[in-house]
Amino acid sequence: MSEVVGLDGCTVDCVHPEKVALVRSSAPGADELAVVTQVFKLLGDPTRARLLYALLEAGELCVCDLAAATSTAESTVSQALRMLRASGVVTGRRDGRNVYYRLSDGHVRMLLDVTREHVVHTGPRTSGASTR
Repeated sequence: MSEVVGLDGCTVDCVHPEKVALVRSSAPGADELAVVTQVFKLLGDPTRARLLYALLEAGELCVCDLAAATSTAESTVSQALRMLRASGVVTGRRDGRNVYYRLSDGHVRMLLDVTREHVVHTGPRTSGASTR
């Protein structure tokens, strides 16, 4: 008869102290993790993601252009841009009565590019699909 192992236990000594120490010493702190997760929450909304990819493609757009390019109501675009701007993901430049929005820096561009490349590489998944 086989030995019953608890859910939190291993039958062999599988902990690698050097790797555990490395992970613990380089792991982001609680404040940094809070900011990272907030960025991913922003990207988790399809409307905001569509706006970000539009800005990635065009470089700089006003609310009217973003609304037309993404088939989204201007009020929805404005609300999404307010959140994206508050988080530092986009910046705005005023020209008379218009504000032109763009991605804040190359890191945001790289994050969007890498995310899209990952999706293309792995193929789209349905929201209920397991990754294990």
